[in-house]
Amino acid sequence: MRDLYNIRLRPAEDTATPLTDEEEQRFRALLFSELGNKIADQGYARFPAYTPEDRRRLVDVAHRLTAHWGQQVFVEAEDRTRLRLCLAGYEVLPKTLPVDS
Repeated sequence: MRDLYNIRLRPAEDTATPLTDEEEQRFRALLFSELGNKIADQGYARFPAYTPEDRRRLVDVAHRLTAHWGQQVFVEAEDRTRLRLCLAGYEVLPKTLPVDS
């Protein structure tokens, strides 16, 4: 067994460190490229969105893709932590509950 010396616990980080303007622009450009390619290939793309800023960022990317392609890119919440960007015809149909007879 190893002996661990000088080990200190780091304080829990309650919030993420905000990105600088340059980092934000680079990240949005990366999302635009990567998600755009995936949407072009399969009609939709899923991406995690844990914070309100993540969701705003993905909605902005969808708007930029819409303007770039001239075709509407829809944003759907799959669950509390993931968004789905898709083209018309690739939307998720609403699930209906089975009806007991």
